[in-house]
Amino acid sequence: MLKINLVTSNLGKVEEFRNYLDGKAIINHIRHEYRELRSDSLEDIAKDSAKRMAEHFKLPVVVEDSGLFIEALKGFPGTCSSYIHKRIGLNGILKLMEGIENRKAFYKSAVAYCEPDKEPVSFLGDEEVKISTEIKGSFGFGHDPIVIPNGYEKTYGEMPEFTNIKKFRRDAVEKLYNYLKKNRDLSITHLTN
Repeated sequence: MLKINLVTSNLGKVEEFRNYLDGKAIINHIRHEYRELRSDSLEDIAKDSAKRMAEHFKLPVVVEDSGLFIEALKGFPGTCSSYIHKRIGLNGILKLMEGIENRKAFYKSAVAYCEPDKEPVSFLGDEEVKISTEIKGSFGFGHDPIVIPNGYEKTYGEMPEFTNIKKFRRDAVEKLYNYLKKNRDLSITHLTN
């Protein structure tokens, strides 16, 4: 079975990775905070972080960067989603959206894999969503209580089964898994008995 060294301080991401790869891979959580590259590209941020973490831990590692890109706000908060969430919270995002009819947004994810002394590879996922007019629910993490997936009337925060419905990170994680499965012979360090 594959073993994935996931470097993150976000326990919600760990839960989602474990849910998505249940029975396919062991997720070894390495809890570690690190500075991220400032960029408008999730992919560049994830690849830079994966390379630095692979060198730091001397292990093949996976990192994930994601963001909420709101169309009416010209993609804000985008790659700064975590920072903005900590500063103004969900109420702040809703305040910025007051009076705006266009609630369309995108949840995007970039998952990057890197081995020490090698170049990182990345895998992308996204999904179109809409922004709620109020905070609803307590499931998930981050912006989930204000994000309504397409085809639903409830926010992710209102859905206990949110990990089964949320697809942007799942798509990126599944692409990572398929890559690692196909390239198992690259490094025995991500295999376990």
